[in-house]
Amino acid sequence: REAGAVLRAALIELLDTVEKKALEHQDTVMIGRSHGIHAEPTTVGLKLLGYWSALERGLRRLDAAQEEVGYGQLSGAVGTIAHLDPEVEIETMKRLGLQVDPASTQIVQRDRHANWLQAVATLGATIEQMAVEVRNLQRTDVHEVEESFGKGQKGSSAMPHKKNPIVSEKLTGMARLLRGYAHTALENVALWHERDISHSSVERIIFPDAGHTLHHMLVKMEWLIRGLVVYPENMKANMEKVRGMYFSQPVMLALTEAGVVREDAYAWVQKSAMRVWDEGTALRDSLVENEEITSRLDPAVLDRCFDLGHQLRNVPHIFARTLALKDW
Repeated sequence: REAGAVLRAALIELLDTVEKKALEHQDTVMIGRSHGIHAEPTTVGLKLLGYWSALERGLRRLDAAQEEVGYGQLSGAVGTIAHLDPEVEIETMKRLGLQVDPASTQIVQRDRHANWLQAVATLGATIEQMAVEVRNLQRTDVHEVEESFGKGQKGSSAMPHKKNPIVSEKLTGMARLLRGYAHTALENVALWHERDISHSSVERIIFPDAGHTLHHMLVKMEWLIRGLVVYPENMKANMEKVRGMYFSQPVMLALTEAGVVREDAYAWVQKSAMRVWDEGTALRDSLVENEEITSRLDPAVLDRCFDLGHQLRNVPHIFARTLALKDW
């Protein structure tokens, strides 16, 4: 319970840092990717806001797990309270700041503890998700963000030019530890009869290790996000590599609004998009040369389809409804 309070404080600090960075880059445009391939425009802030939302859910899970694990018992060898007045158990738990487990055996049932470690491991998985994204975006051929790199820091012992995402890589690995601990906690639920010690021998390791591991991850991710270097010009250059293809869906939808069957609209736009891949032309130019499309969409409609501001017009709404969840 006390360890959870330490974790909660570190998590809130991370949430506040992510929120600040997200608001700072709410309008910093970058390409969104699906399957690793350019999809449609998004913003750096919106990407960070998604992580903020996941961390906020993690906070609620941790709070719920803290509530569920904050129980104790003084109910005797098999839970019958045969050796004392139940009021003694109530008073003892009150002094310890715990609730009385209503139906214990010689121990508090370990589903409570397993649930706590699930919350810890899930938070670790969210941090890993953030770390993997930084690792991908820091790749030389992408280079849209970068971990803070201190003066005199070495990126590689062999190659002086390297700036490796070492903190993100470390966090990715540590998340694997937490998942292992959570699995072990689930194994601890099934004990023989009213108690054995197959669980306690393991808990002496997994609980302190899991607590320290997640705390370190929270602190390091807060440092990473606070000092994250963002390269808007590289983001713009990467978007330009596909010559407007990320506007293909608005064009397809405009065609359906003009009465074209969706399958036909998809095929017409795809045909023009494939020319972008194969011939190096821009999507807008390829579309204009397609009479099936220009006969149904006038230039003003196409202008709206290629309007980046129109594509991202609802980002402020998403920020408002998401940050409204903040209640700490």
